[in-house]
Amino acid sequence: MPRPALARAVTAAVASTTAATTRRAAPAAAATAVRRALLHTTRAAPQATEATTAPTSAAAPIPPPPSMIPNEVRQDNRAPSAAARFAQSASVRYDWTRDEIQAIYDSPVMDLLYYSSTVHRQFHDPRAVQQCTLLSIKTGGCSEDCSYCPQSSKHATSVKASKMLPEDEVLAAAKRAKEAGSTRFCMGAAWRTAAGRKTDFKKVLNHITEIRGMGMEVCCTLGMLTADQAQQLKEAGLSAYNHNLDTSREYYGNIITTRTYDDRLDTIGKVRDAGIKVCSGGIIGLGESAADRVGMLHTLATLPEHPESVPVNALVAVPGTPLENQEPVPVWDLIRMIATARIVMPRAMVRLSAGRVRLGMPEQALCFMAGANSIFTGDKLLTTGNNDWTADQQMFDTLGLIGLKPNLVEN
Repeated sequence: MPRPALARAVTAAVASTTAATTRRAAPAAAATAVRRALLHTTRAAPQATEATTAPTSAAAPIPPPPSMIPNEVRQDNRAPSAAARFAQSASVRYDWTRDEIQAIYDSPVMDLLYYSSTVHRQFHDPRAVQQCTLLSIKTGGCSEDCSYCPQSSKHATSVKASKMLPEDEVLAAAKRAKEAGSTRFCMGAAWRTAAGRKTDFKKVLNHITEIRGMGMEVCCTLGMLTADQAQQLKEAGLSAYNHNLDTSREYYGNIITTRTYDDRLDTIGKVRDAGIKVCSGGIIGLGESAADRVGMLHTLATLPEHPESVPVNALVAVPGTPLENQEPVPVWDLIRMIATARIVMPRAMVRLSAGRVRLGMPEQALCFMAGANSIFTGDKLLTTGNNDWTADQQMFDTLGLIGLKPNLVEN
């Protein structure tokens, strides 16, 4: 039933109980009549199909479940977890405290999975997962000293510096990605900054325009930007710009010394000012503490606007880098990060990124339950291995996942 008709039905139901209420009838009469009117209009509405309920970030909110366990089944007197408490209000906030986020992160995993999934369903289609493809268009030779990165010229890895890929190779890769189901194409260049790279930057601008013309979202990660460069990227049609914080401000100096934390925040601000969506997250498994992970989420969740995308990466230790001997993080740490990000930044796309190659289908299913709704497909993530495309398609079929459509309207 159309909304005007629904409104008239509800109004009539309320009016019909006014007299009864005035005569000291049961106070619940009006509410009961409204519920009956809503039930009647719901039954009269046409049956929705999966096609008419396409995945959308504006999905109708559903009531959150009760945070309290019924007394007759409760086994102790424990208080509701922070995940349960904050999922009840499930709102977009920018005033999170670090203690609040820490309490959510520390909630029992079973609560985190349940309540982050509940929040996810209020803001997103729970079966829709965006497939993205990431291509390194300029590999190696980077002057940064990021401890995790095999593309740094400071580290003795097997990755060698190469020139920028020819345009036909980039566009062919984008076309193959679209044919394979990707709706976002991401281009990465191993640059500290895009400044002083006028010729190559113009090539990137052309790539963006051409790939947008294919009907795909386009994301780039090119290092630090000037305000003018951000504006040029916007005009070329860039959907989003990736610039990760990597970790907390406190731990950042242990990972990189050639760029400050504020440099990263400054670039994020320029991207946002240009009207481009921000893609910013970090990496776990760098030797950081749980408090550092929470610190990074706190920085992102208290920005003037939340990032459109929050990539959650698990370190892939590469021989020759300072972190080559780091042990992989347990999947439960990844789930805690995803679930916490989902609760504190409910509208964001939470992207299950690097490190997914170590996860089987059951572990990935838990990540999707926790609120992840994007993956990177293809055999590589810049220079490290990634999941097999055929295995990803089998996973989609088995779990009943559907591909998220590209958003080509907002930019």
